[in-house]
Amino acid sequence: MLKFLVLNIVLMSFVMNWGLVQIGLLVMCFVALISLNHDFCFFNLGHMLGVDNLSWILIMLSVWVVMLMLYGSLGVKSASNFYAGFLLVNLILLLVLLLTFSSVNYLMFYISFESSLVPMLMLILGWGYQPERIQAGIYMLFYTLFASLPLLVSLLSLYSLEGSLSMGVLMGSRGSNTLGVLWYFCTVFAFMVKLPLFMFHLWLPKAHVEAPVAGSMILAGVLLKLGGYGLIRVLALFSEINKMFSWVWMSLGILGGVIISLMCLRQVDMKSLIAYSSVAHMGLVLGGLVSMSSWGLNGALVVMVGHGLCSSGLFCLANMVYERLGSRSLMISKGLLSFMPSMGLWWFLLVIGNMAAPPTLNLMGEISLIISVVSWSKLIMIGVGILSFFSAAYTLYMYSLSQHGLFMNSLYSCCSGKMGEYFVLMMHSVPLNVMFTKGVLVLSCL
Repeated sequence: MLKFLVLNIVLMSFVMNWGLVQIGLLVMCFVALISLNHDFCFFNLGHMLGVDNLSWILIMLSVWVVMLMLYGSLGVKSASNFYAGFLLVNLILLLVLLLTFSSVNYLMFYISFESSLVPMLMLILGWGYQPERIQAGIYMLFYTLFASLPLLVSLLSLYSLEGSLSMGVLMGSRGSNTLGVLWYFCTVFAFMVKLPLFMFHLWLPKAHVEAPVAGSMILAGVLLKLGGYGLIRVLALFSEINKMFSWVWMSLGILGGVIISLMCLRQVDMKSLIAYSSVAHMGLVLGGLVSMSSWGLNGALVVMVGHGLCSSGLFCLANMVYERLGSRSLMISKGLLSFMPSMGLWWFLLVIGNMAAPPTLNLMGEISLIISVVSWSKLIMIGVGILSFFSAAYTLYMYSLSQHGLFMNSLYSCCSGKMGEYFVLMMHSVPLNVMFTKGVLVLSCL
């Protein structure tokens, strides 16, 4: 309960705009995060709410990213008369995420899972950049709603059959007949779109490009993890059918990641490249989840946490470049190493985290995922090798194209970075490395 008290004090500090208190409580929250151990099992909070190790890790990630998101959105505060509304939308989104990750009832989980769409849509439509934000919001709305209605029908059918929707009660396997197969696809399809799976990912780059920096950070940092969290919760209900169709998801995840990695190599929009790289990472996470192995589950959770911190920091960096240059194009934002030299370190640290280089948390997670995927099939080693190679290729492509070369002659003066910006970037980068050196933190929690 002490940790929940810390979270409440942190939120109060943001509302009351305490400067130094924010920093101190952020450090306290981080200490609480890295102090987790295997003794923490399950807390029943009542009212269809409860927290276990998996939920607690993602709750801490949500609070962490939302706090950094608010701290990194000071440009909205200075440029908008609606900062109070912006703050309220973000706090509502955090509340919905906390309800989602602490739900122990499938219907409660579904309601809060879909409720996260509303604040995100308000962020894109209210504080987006270009007029195309309306199209991006409609894309996200219809992709999500189209996939979520079969999930609701599946949950109602499950309740009529079992008489309960509690996560601790509904364990076992449904029948492997035609109705069971249809039931399985209706249940997992909503989470595949949210993850997102290749071929159902078209809403993600549009939403990222048109969203404000706060929307991009929370979307990449936490909202994509809702898909992986939902799969972890529901795949246990369909274990036998999942064995029959795991080759479908494994193929789409790995081969889709390879195709998306090739698409990343031809992107010139910085935010679009980072958004597509999220799809490639989540393809490997999907492969680990459907393998139904301990290595796959643990590796997927570690990669979700590491990717949440890393991609959120990269979107924050892209926004800092956009605020100074007025463009997200890699053709214009060249030579940043000589233009903003002190920002080059954070570019490097977050880029190597995105390509899973040591000693970041992503390395430990991707090793676990590769072990689980290769143990499922030796043939898939080819796809995993190509995916890993091109993941490093597009990451180095983004770093070299943005940091090296000659900057535009029209740029003559620029602030290399403010203290608040360095603080936000440090709070993204430090947990990636500290949690790795802490020694298999997330793995020991399960």
